[in-house]
Amino acid sequence: MEWGAGSGVWDLPLTCARLPALTVSLLARLMYRALVWKERQRARFRDPSGVAGGENGPAHLAIGRRGETLAYWHLRCAGYTIVARNRRSRGGELDLIGWDGPVLAFIEVKTRTSFAAGPPEAAVSRSKQKRIIKAANHYMRRLQRKSLTYRFDITSVAWDPQVGFQVRLIKDAFRD
Repeated sequence: MEWGAGSGVWDLPLTCARLPALTVSLLARLMYRALVWKERQRARFRDPSGVAGGENGPAHLAIGRRGETLAYWHLRCAGYTIVARNRRSRGGELDLIGWDGPVLAFIEVKTRTSFAAGPPEAAVSRSKQKRIIKAANHYMRRLQRKSLTYRFDITSVAWDPQVGFQVRLIKDAFRD
């Protein structure tokens, strides 16, 4: 899938200031800008893992955490109200849950440092989608709301050696 217009993907720039007239909190803008600046500094030294920066644990877990944090603040800049992160249930784990206006979005975050295996969103296979749907259904049962509009989004975070991580939002990426 090509990133950009007409592909169903929001090809958003790295700053919240360029987003269409959305009500964006000052905190979200500042946090996102700080994270983008940090990623650009890492890109200057070609260090996608952050291991050289002193983060603990395996590199792939550090990359995943950073990608999820970038996705969180990116979504906040895009106007989402995030209500849960890393929500575990019997059905599985939901990376992020947030309101996009009146719609509840279950957001899967995929982070990659290479396109060798394809774009990050390609890793959300049909079996992974089924696990997300099962976890989302469990979450909605616990909410006990009769009428609820919801959808499944994917936030794709990819390493670009020139600028650091790039974040893309794919709304309504799949259906149950």
